[in-house]
Amino acid sequence: MATVSPSWNYTLHLPHDPRAPGIARGALRLILAAHELPDLAPTAELLAAELLANAHCHTKGPYAFRLLSPAPGRVRVAVWDTDPRVPPGFTSDQPPPAPDAEHGRGLHLVRACADATGVSVLRQLGASKGGKLLWAECGGGETARRAR
Repeated sequence: MATVSPSWNYTLHLPHDPRAPGIARGALRLILAAHELPDLAPTAELLAAELLANAHCHTKGPYAFRLLSPAPGRVRVAVWDTDPRVPPGFTSDQPPPAPDAEHGRGLHLVRACADATGVSVLRQLGASKGGKLLWAECGGGETARRAR
């Protein structure tokens, strides 16, 4: 008899602390291992590292890391922060930085390595406290073949 894998999600609220991105990446590895998805860890950790670094470096307030399973064998890495501005590197119409640029490659790397990306600008204050949510997905299909 086939079983259906239930979806799952975890959210980690992080202070604006230089140790927070590392803590979130460690939680990501533990969660993926617990859900028997260790093959997704390298790509998911890269996506998380870049999204978390962007939130930490370009905002002043707290941020949150979210890891969820939208479908069996797939994960979505998402980072919420209080700044509603979408970074230029996360939109499809921005050219990549020059090869000798010291900054600006991270979000282009996310778009190149993820199977899907997206952004939600949260203009309403309330539970979300406004801001934005950047996300990237990996798993199944092409990502699974690259991870092997």
